[in-house]
Amino acid sequence: MATASPQHLLDDVINTGQQQQEQQQQQEFLSSLETIVLTIFLAIIIIMTVFGNLLVMVALCKDRHLRKKKTNYFIVSLAFADLLVALVVMPFAAIELTTGQWRYGEIFCLVRTSLDVLLTTASILHLCCIALDRYYAICCQPLVYRHKMTPVRVAVMLSGCWLIPTFISFLPIMQSWNAIGIEDIIEERRALTGGSNDTSCVFLVNQPYALICSAVAFYVPLALMVLAYQRIYVTAMTHVRQIETLQRAGSAPVTGTAPVITVRSSTSSDPSEHYRLRTTMTSSSSEQAPIVNSRMRVETKAAKTLAIIMGCFCLCWAPFFITNVVDPFIHYSVPWQLWTAWLWLGYINSGLNPFLYAFLNRAFRRAFLVILCCGDERYARQGSCSYRQTHRACSAASVNGTSMALREAKTLQLSVSGFSEHSLMLEDE
Repeated sequence: MATASPQHLLDDVINTGQQQQEQQQQQEFLSSLETIVLTIFLAIIIIMTVFGNLLVMVALCKDRHLRKKKTNYFIVSLAFADLLVALVVMPFAAIELTTGQWRYGEIFCLVRTSLDVLLTTASILHLCCIALDRYYAICCQPLVYRHKMTPVRVAVMLSGCWLIPTFISFLPIMQSWNAIGIEDIIEERRALTGGSNDTSCVFLVNQPYALICSAVAFYVPLALMVLAYQRIYVTAMTHVRQIETLQRAGSAPVTGTAPVITVRSSTSSDPSEHYRLRTTMTSSSSEQAPIVNSRMRVETKAAKTLAIIMGCFCLCWAPFFITNVVDPFIHYSVPWQLWTAWLWLGYINSGLNPFLYAFLNRAFRRAFLVILCCGDERYARQGSCSYRQTHRACSAASVNGTSMALREAKTLQLSVSGFSEHSLMLEDE
C-alpha cells in the first residue's frame, strides 16, 4: 500500500489551513455585514420615533386649535414619553445589541433599566387614558363632556400615567426587589456574558415581580382598552342606526316639489363637518341606497380604525409581556435573541403611536403640513362650514313637519361628534 509523500501531507495541511482561514474571514465578513445592517435598521427606528413624536409636540405648541381639545394633551404627553424612549432607552439598547457589551457600569445599568420600565409603562398607560377619555366622551357623558373633563381631571390622569410606573420601575429595581430569590441565576448569567456587570447588563425578574409588573404595565391597561373601544364601537353604531331612522323621516315623500331636508353623514373626522344639512328634491325610495352606503361606510371605517389601534398595540407588546410572565416559570430558558426581538418590537410601538393617534387626525395633519412647509398659508385651517353654523341651520330648518326629526338629529349630532373627534376615523384620501 502506497503512503503519501511528505510533500503531499504538507500540501494538505496548507490547503486545510487556507480553507479554515477563508471560512473564518467569510464569517467575520458576514458578522460585520450583519452588524452594519442591524445598526442602520436600529438607527432608522430611533430617528423615525424621534421625528414623529417631536412633530406632534411642536404641532400642539404652535396650533392653538389643537390646544383647545383636552384629548390632545394626552396625545402630546404620550408623544413626550415615546420621545424619551427614543432618546434615553433605545440608543443604549442599540449600542449593547450591536457591540455585545455594556460599558457603563452597574449603577447606570440599573438606572437605564429603571428608565426603560418607567417610560414604556408610561407610554402604555397613556394609551389606556386616551381610550378611557374617548369612552367617557362618547358613552357616558357625551353632551357635557367638555364641562365634566376639567383641566384638573386631565392633570390627575396625566400624573397617574407618570407616577404609577415609578412604583414598578425605580423603586423595586434600585432596591433589587426583582432579584430576590434568583441571585444565583443572575450571577451565573453574568459569568456567562463576561464575568462582571461592567461588561454586561443582566436584568432578570422573579415570579412575583414579573406578575405584578406585567399586570400593571400591560394586562390591566389592555383589558380597559378592549372594554372601552368595544363600548365606543357599539355606541357609535347605535347612533348611526338612529340617524338612519331620522334620515328616513326627513326624506319622507312630500306633495309637490317642496324641498326635503335630510341629514347626511360625511367621512370627515372634523366635528364641524360630521353632519351636513342638505336640500333635495328626491323621494324616499331614491334616498335609501345612499343612506345604507353611508352607514356601511361609517361602520367599516370605525371597525378598521379601532382594529388598527388595538391590533398594533397587541402585536407590539403582547409577545414581550407573555414571555415576561412565562420565562420565570420555565427556569429562564427563553433565548436572549427572542427576548431582544420582543423588546425592540415593543419599542417600535413608540414610533407607531404618532401615526396612529396624530397622523390619522385631520387637524394634526394640517398642523404638520404648516410646520413642514414653513407656515405656508395654503395649509392653514380652512373656515368651512363651522360647527356653530351647522347648529343654526338645524335650528332654522322646518319643512313639511321635519323640524322634530331635525331637532333630534341635532341632539344626536352633539352626541356622536365625540366619536368623530375622538376615534380618529380613517379618511379616504
